[in-house]
Amino acid sequence: MVFLSFLYRFVSNFAFMAVVFFSLNFIEKYPNRAMLAILVLVYSAMRAASTLRSFYFFQKIEKLEAEARRLQAAFNEATGANAARKQIVMDAARLRRDGELKSYMDLFFLALIVLLCVAKIVTP
Repeated sequence: MVFLSFLYRFVSNFAFMAVVFFSLNFIEKYPNRAMLAILVLVYSAMRAASTLRSFYFFQKIEKLEAEARRLQAAFNEATGANAARKQIVMDAARLRRDGELKSYMDLFFLALIVLLCVAKIVTP
């Protein structure tokens, strides 16, 4: 299931990049192409800001994971409850790591889209 989520993120980002590429290439008039490129740049900037904000969220989750591990070491009461707590912390760490990888993937594609838009704005 994790692989499918990465595949979905890759395909959706690639599809967005392909739509931008083809729409910028099929517009003949420079003012229309530049306007579309600027609008895509604005949308990409908003998505990049949201993605960069998620890194702050992931950083806070990482601090919570460290605190949970510290508390888990302090409260080694029952083996069943200890294993359950350990599994919850491991699942949270895996989800955080996967979210960070997806955010990096988003930023990579957004950077490619920005380069594409800037290239289409610069060349008349």
